[in-house]
Amino acid sequence: MRSAPAPIDLIGLIGNTPMVQVTQLDTGPCELFLKLESHNPGGSIKDRIGLSMISAAEKAGQLGPHQKHLVEATAGNTGLGLALVASQKGYRLTLVIPDKMSQEKVLHLKALGAEILMTRSDVEKGHPEYYQDMAERIAGELGGFYVNQFANPANPLAHETTTGPEIVAQLDNRLDAMVCGVGSGGTLGGLSRYFAKALPQCEMVLADPAGSVLADYVKTGVMGKAGSWVVEGIGEDFLPPNADLSRVKKAYSISDAESLETARLLLRKAGILAGSSSGTLIAAALRYCREQTTPKRVCTFVCDSGNKYLSKMFNDFWMADQGFLPRAAHGDLRDVITRRYADRAVVTLAPTDTMLIAYGRMRLYDVSQLPVLEGGKVVGMIDESDLLLAAVNDETRLRLPVRDVMSTRLQTVDVRTPVPELLSLLDKGFVPIVMDGEEFIGLITRIDLLNHLRRKLR
Repeated sequence: MRSAPAPIDLIGLIGNTPMVQVTQLDTGPCELFLKLESHNPGGSIKDRIGLSMISAAEKAGQLGPHQKHLVEATAGNTGLGLALVASQKGYRLTLVIPDKMSQEKVLHLKALGAEILMTRSDVEKGHPEYYQDMAERIAGELGGFYVNQFANPANPLAHETTTGPEIVAQLDNRLDAMVCGVGSGGTLGGLSRYFAKALPQCEMVLADPAGSVLADYVKTGVMGKAGSWVVEGIGEDFLPPNADLSRVKKAYSISDAESLETARLLLRKAGILAGSSSGTLIAAALRYCREQTTPKRVCTFVCDSGNKYLSKMFNDFWMADQGFLPRAAHGDLRDVITRRYADRAVVTLAPTDTMLIAYGRMRLYDVSQLPVLEGGKVVGMIDESDLLLAAVNDETRLRLPVRDVMSTRLQTVDVRTPVPELLSLLDKGFVPIVMDGEEFIGLITRIDLLNHLRRKLR
């Protein structure tokens, strides 16, 4: 009987991630392989550099018994890699993160024990609230070790010594193109160095979010002005010191919409739950594959798991709010409503449901008011104030049915009502109930209206 492998510690699980071939998507004449870095214990490729940078700092005497505090700027996954290793080694970790990060990443970081400082994502390098400048300043103020993934040589070293050799071994020394993104630049820098020696014929391809300056820099040699993008973890408004672009001959600028839809398509077709930056890389890899006239072997990464983005890119309502999931335009208030009753998307109550049920649904779906329906008709509305007033002097009243406290003074509007006419109702604290004759269409809240106006800017 074969004996089970001996157990190893958690840090020992970093690296040696699996490789899969994608056969469910159109790859033209090429073969496309994905290295599943989401299988690292922290869930991303950044576990490698978290371990490498902490180990290098320990060897250099920058971390140890005399210094147990690390400070870093991160868009998420480097923070998770550092937090994973720091928690195993007993280090304190302070992270400065931009405010566009997914809530799942933030909660994951806090659960690992990291101290989180949130800052703005709409400012550029040199601004006092830019996340990298802020982290360096805080490290100086607190006397912590500033990790500085963007210039730390242990970052690309991790990929030169582990990721690169793994890829070459898994693909039997046959690889024509490697598609990478740039966040800190370590992956591209380390793989470029390794492939220059091990597979010099392998072409390095850059996948860059639209709005980042790097793809245009590869094409023109000019560093332009950055825009904004939703994809997390890759793309920059400057050239990181670790980002070696010298071997990059092809660069693709991928829109947020294409990145997110590619990641969603990968899950639907191939069953792989990948994050937003993976969508950018795979979209670029697919473009490259489809442009080829002869067969080539192409590799890229699933950088992290999509479970960190379930509330964003895998949430149809978030996608629609952001304008990434087009819906048929009607030219009336249906275009404003995020959750339509006809789509079974409205959270409702029955008159016999208790106030405790109402409270639970408000918390679960992050809403402050709910329509009460009976026989498909709206017969009342209940909000947080109704629950509070009913129970403030006797909490047992939360077990009463909502029909005892719901408001029956309903503010209905016809679906063809002009948007500006909603403002007077919203100003009075009402939630307009949109009707088409006798048919209930949905509710309009302030955030629905703001999302609608913002989408019109695109």
